[in-house]
Amino acid sequence: MTTLSDNREAASAAELRAELVDRLCEHKVVNSPATEDAFRRTPRHLFLPGVPLDQAYADTPVYIKTDGTGENISAASQPWMVATMLEQLDAQPGDRILEAGAGTGYNAALMAAIVGESGHVTTIDVDEDLVTGAREHLAAANVTNVDVVLGDGALGHSPNAPFDRVIATVGAYEVPTAWLEQLAPDGRLVVPLRLRGTNSRSIVFERHDTGWRSRDSQLAVFMPLRGVGDDARRYVQLTPEKDVTLQVHKDQTVDGQALTGVLDTKRHEDWSGVAFPGNVPFEWLDLWLCLRLDNALMRMNVHLQAKERGRVTPMFGWGSMATVRGRDLAYLTIRPAPPAPDGGKLYEVGAIGHGPSAQDLVDRVIAEVRTWDEEYRNRDVRFELPDTPAVADPAAGRFVLERAHRPITVIWE
Repeated sequence: MTTLSDNREAASAAELRAELVDRLCEHKVVNSPATEDAFRRTPRHLFLPGVPLDQAYADTPVYIKTDGTGENISAASQPWMVATMLEQLDAQPGDRILEAGAGTGYNAALMAAIVGESGHVTTIDVDEDLVTGAREHLAAANVTNVDVVLGDGALGHSPNAPFDRVIATVGAYEVPTAWLEQLAPDGRLVVPLRLRGTNSRSIVFERHDTGWRSRDSQLAVFMPLRGVGDDARRYVQLTPEKDVTLQVHKDQTVDGQALTGVLDTKRHEDWSGVAFPGNVPFEWLDLWLCLRLDNALMRMNVHLQAKERGRVTPMFGWGSMATVRGRDLAYLTIRPAPPAPDGGKLYEVGAIGHGPSAQDLVDRVIAEVRTWDEEYRNRDVRFELPDTPAVADPAAGRFVLERAHRPITVIWE
C-alpha cells in the first residue's frame, strides 16, 4: 500500500534530484544528454537508506563505512565527481562496463541507465556487507542489468570480459594489469590514479601503438583501493593537541618522532612572486612539486584551534600542502597580491618552514614554484603507461614514476 507520506517523500526526492541535476548542468559538470538523463532517472536516496533526503541530494560525499580505527574506507562519492567521471567514461548504449568499487551501487545504476538493457555493468567490491547493500539498493531502484560481485577489484572479473569500459571508483597507486587485459582493444579506462605523494587525478587512458595514453585528466581524490592493490596511508601528529596532522602515503618518508615539537621552532618564511587568481586551482603546481621535491607533497590538516593559537598559517581552511626533510617541515601558504590588470584578485604563493635546516627547505620549495611558473605553467601535461621502459628527463619536464608492474610517465609538453 502506498501512503500519503510515501507520495510526499517521492515528490520531495524528485524535486531535490531535479535541483541537483540542474546545478550540475548549469556548472557544465554534466554535458551529455545521456549523463543528464541517467542522473534525472536514478533515485540517489534509494542507495542511501536512512540518510535524510537533503543530504542524499546534496553535492557532497556521504561516508558509509569506517575501519576499526574510525577511518573512512567507503563513501558515496560527491555527485560532482561522479558526473565528471561518467563524462570521462563516455559509455555508449550496449557497452559492457567493469567497475572497481561498488560502494552503494549508485554509480553502477547510473552507468546501467546509460548503457541500457542491451548493455551490462559488472561492479566489484571487497566487502561482503557493501556487496549485499549494493544488491539491495539496485533491486529497490529496479535496476536489472548490473552484476554485483564480491571480490578484489584489482583482479577485475574475467568471466564477463572483455569490457568496452573499465572505471575505478577507488583510488589506485598503479593500474592493475587485469584491467588492461580485460579491456576490449578499442576500450577506455578511467582511473583515479595517485601519482606521487598526495597528488591524484582521474585519468582517461586509451590504447596507442606504444602503450596507453591519456585523453583527459581531472583532479580527483578517492578512498584507496584495498586488497592486492592496497594503497594505505597513515597519519602523523605534529602537535600535542593533535590538531595539526600529516597524511603520509607509502611513497613518502616521515619520522614522526623526529618532528616532535617542530612547529615550536623558529619560523622561516619566503615568498615566490608567483600569483594565482582566486578561482584558479593549484593542481598543476602541486603536481610539479610532488614530482620535483625529494619528499612529495602531503596533506597537512589543520584544525581551527591550531590557527587560532597562531601555530600555523595554512593556505586553505582545511590546511596546506607540506613536505618534510628529516627534522624539517615546510608548507605552502598564500597572501593577497596586487590586483590583476582587470582588477581581479590575485594571491601570491609562499612557503613557511620550521626545523633546524628549514630555511634550505623553504628555499628549495620557492625555487621550484618559480621554475614551474617560468617554464611549465603554460604547458599541457600528458600521462602514459608505456609498454617498454621509458627514459626520465626531469629537466625537460619528463618524469617516470616507478611501479611494480607498469610505470607511469608524466610529460609536460
